[in-house]
Amino acid sequence: MPLLSILFGILLIALGLEGYTNSVGIFRVETIHSPTSLIPAGVGAILAVCGVMAIRPSLSKQMMHTTVLVGLIGAVAGLWMGIKSALGDSFGAAGKMQLTMGVICLVYVVLCVRSFIEARRRRKAAGL
Repeated sequence: MPLLSILFGILLIALGLEGYTNSVGIFRVETIHSPTSLIPAGVGAILAVCGVMAIRPSLSKQMMHTTVLVGLIGAVAGLWMGIKSALGDSFGAAGKMQLTMGVICLVYVVLCVRSFIEARRRRKAAGL
């Protein structure tokens, strides 16, 4: 799971940087160049740093729970703002980025929850 956190963190960092610089052109509908377009990069940085810290066995459980909390916040905020933008008058690049961040974070949270359930089953089967 730590490597998955790092991977999703890098994905969110790339999303934030792409939205800020419009370098790849996925969201080239309008130019954002707003500091708020870096929010996915901030969420991704937290996921990546916690993922790196989770490589140490003594910190693994705490860091993975921290990342799933950050992912849940990112999913709720991204989906909420993206859906709100989609239902409004204008659905531009910002709304697409918000929805994309929300979906990425939601997938991450689902994968984390599945991993937590599996870890609990393994501990229960081992009698711990």
